[in-house]
Amino acid sequence: MQTTPKANRLHIGIFGKRNAGKSTLLNSLVNQDISIVSPTAGTTTDAVEKTMEFLPLGPVVFIDTAGVDDVGDLGGKRIEKTKKIFDRTDIAIIICDYNGWDDYEIALYKEFQERNIPVLSVINKLDEQDITQDKFEEIQKYVKNPLKTSLKQNREIVYRLKEQLVNVCPDDFITPPSITGDIVTQGDTVVLVIPVDKEAPKGRLILPQVQVLRDLLDNRCKVFVTQDTELKQTLNELKNKPKLVITDSQAFASVSKDVPDDIELTSFSILFARLKGDLREFYEGAKQIDSLKDNDVVMICESCSHHQIEDDIARVKIPKLLTKKTGKNLQFVYRSGHDFPQDLEKYSLLIHCGACMTNRKEVLSRIMKCKKADLPVSNYGIVISYCLGILDRAVKPFNIKN
Repeated sequence: MQTTPKANRLHIGIFGKRNAGKSTLLNSLVNQDISIVSPTAGTTTDAVEKTMEFLPLGPVVFIDTAGVDDVGDLGGKRIEKTKKIFDRTDIAIIICDYNGWDDYEIALYKEFQERNIPVLSVINKLDEQDITQDKFEEIQKYVKNPLKTSLKQNREIVYRLKEQLVNVCPDDFITPPSITGDIVTQGDTVVLVIPVDKEAPKGRLILPQVQVLRDLLDNRCKVFVTQDTELKQTLNELKNKPKLVITDSQAFASVSKDVPDDIELTSFSILFARLKGDLREFYEGAKQIDSLKDNDVVMICESCSHHQIEDDIARVKIPKLLTKKTGKNLQFVYRSGHDFPQDLEKYSLLIHCGACMTNRKEVLSRIMKCKKADLPVSNYGIVISYCLGILDRAVKPFNIKN
């Protein structure tokens, strides 16, 4: 559990005004002094994250944020950073003191409600002054069973909060979805094509490849791993025809030629497009490539920062493919990690990576923002297969046209 990737963990954000007790709550939940606690308002300036095993939920990430009522120029920047946390929050905890909720907390609640994020409420500092019945009932209009406590004196809050977190936890964290479970059956033969090229990390496989391999083994499949240069020989040597071939998207061109049409074919990136995002939305977004015009701006989003190499997929291979496919003079901009722009109107297409280092909530939030801005959005593997003319074959295992 301790080595579970952050992207696969339940993200629990703690929000509220300055000095409401957000950092104290985090420290109580993890039973460590992670966040600095001070009576001075605005002590937390940047989001503080703590990954841990939080039974019975399993692996989680707690995020302590800056106060939503911060002031001044720096305060405004801290609030903007806090708002970016919304995009990757699976469950939100709004904490206040005996003064109850006002416009700040209500605005938070409405934002979370719009995003379909479950909200819990904690009322802190009741050792200093009790909350009035009127103020308590006002919070109850929005959140059931607000927890009343003094975090300085009452550690029992952790157990009460755990119970509420379990009750609102999304089903896919209680029973995680299988990456391939609905497209393979026990006993199927599956071939994984994993090129060992400049982008392959030395001595290991990249995260999506490892997770897909483990998922196939969990589904009791027989899995063979090969490079693209040995694929044809591998297929010839297998006694039983494989049900499915899964390739690195960068090898789609050669692999699609070597894999017979009666064998299903897809890529790691497309599997993760479905797992982390909205495959149908990405599929429809790729169809807008033919509508691109000269000087249109295409944004490419990577969920992690990495050292750029000579033949980088995002900065070299995809731009080359798009330029060749469209015959247009396109402009490309890049965003990494949690850096996501608000001015989406100036872009004509957004292409997202497989998001193995980002949780699904953040990817879905980005898709929602793109839809509001009428911006087509797609994914690395979907775009590559579209440019190569094999998109329909690459998504055939998922029946997204039905």
